[in-house]
Amino acid sequence: MGYYIDLEKITIDDYRIKLESAYLPPSRMILKEKLDERFGYLKSIGIKNVKGLIQLLKKKDKFTELSKVDCLSGDYLTILLRELNSTLPKPNKLADFIGISKNTIDKLEKIGIKNTEELYGKVIKKSDRKELADSTGIDYQDILELTKLTDLSRIKWVGVTYAQILYDLGVDTVERVSKSAPVDLHTRVNQFIKEKNIFKGQIGLNDIKILIEAATEIPLEIEY
Repeated sequence: MGYYIDLEKITIDDYRIKLESAYLPPSRMILKEKLDERFGYLKSIGIKNVKGLIQLLKKKDKFTELSKVDCLSGDYLTILLRELNSTLPKPNKLADFIGISKNTIDKLEKIGIKNTEELYGKVIKKSDRKELADSTGIDYQDILELTKLTDLSRIKWVGVTYAQILYDLGVDTVERVSKSAPVDLHTRVNQFIKEKNIFKGQIGLNDIKILIEAATEIPLEIEY
């Protein structure tokens, strides 16, 4: 296990079943269409797992070849690849989190830690966090805060701002997100956004459902 989900362990059949019941934004609802036919074809050409599917779709010649198959299309494959890639979210830069002092960031950067993926392996156990705090001179509570922000950053579509909102609400770990009630979290998140004037508009209920569903798929490795 690690920062990311092990995509090699997700079979094509598992992913098809996941898409069947997944909460998806309107722009990706095409992924629910012709599931048996499309994934049956992908299996027939030897694709066994999600990792293999991503690798195949990233090859331009293979992508072009697949887009000519009757049950597939370029538009469908493009959206499928976007959805697949979202399971491997880009790490958040530690320096972008508000409330973390420049001194703390500088100390971490000095030992080669600039983003959440790089920090992850150093904070999994409490003893790891204590060792990092002792070796860098960073306060343990600051390390713990960054640990939780790192944990939240493992969820797809959770950028710096979203992670900070969840942390400030006390929904500060992957496990707590996964156990949240959608309607309650939706209300709390949008109330917080409005009160703090973080941005205009609201996060939709479906987006919250996607967040919670994504959190349930992430291994709970960090010990608190």
